[in-house]
Amino acid sequence: MTEVMLRVANLAVRYGDLVGVADVSFEVAEGQIVALLGSNGAGKTTTLNALSGLVRPAGGTLTWRGERIDGAPAHAIVRRGIALAPEGWRLFVMQTVEQNLRLGATPLADRARMGTLLDRVFALFPRLAERRKQSAGTLSGGERQMLAVGRALMSDPKLLMLDEPSLGLAPAVVDSMYETLARLRTEGLTLLLAEQSMELALEIADTATVLQTGRTVLTGTAREIADNPDLHRAYLGAAF
Repeated sequence: MTEVMLRVANLAVRYGDLVGVADVSFEVAEGQIVALLGSNGAGKTTTLNALSGLVRPAGGTLTWRGERIDGAPAHAIVRRGIALAPEGWRLFVMQTVEQNLRLGATPLADRARMGTLLDRVFALFPRLAERRKQSAGTLSGGERQMLAVGRALMSDPKLLMLDEPSLGLAPAVVDSMYETLARLRTEGLTLLLAEQSMELALEIADTATVLQTGRTVLTGTAREIADNPDLHRAYLGAAF
């Protein structure tokens, strides 16, 4: 039986009087790709930020390998093996590609492994190897997405979370990125993928959870979700 690595139960996040998410629940099993789906404003980014320790939950529980992590700081969560490639990349644009990647390795306990991890990233994304001495600010959108993913991989995570990895990218770049994600899965990495593009995500995912206005409204295998007539209602904002 596949081990459940991450359990999210009734997660709630508030920004003052504003509700970021109200009631989100799902599980991530080891070795799987899990899609977190929903239209813009559904709560996907807030959920990933809570899992990353970037925002503090107002309610619910986050359990990683049997231990509670809700309320833990971001640096502690990364060291447990959870990394985020955020929407919008958040790169250090004045630093080089290689410097950005090395910064991603900051949580490593064994710094001697940095060279091996760099080699892995450059093998996954040869374009980054070609541009390793260029500043991140000179990269194209697709190259910046590669760098954001590569930087997250430099912490050698057990769970890689990606927030809208296809957003604003050319179709050929998106196809290449998704091929890389599939390759990472075959190498044993677990992925949690937040996407507006349900077709893309469901094609690669094992299971999926659909959010609407900060709440879980559908969950199941990717095939079950793809065949569920309520999926399009969720994206259109129809009441359940």
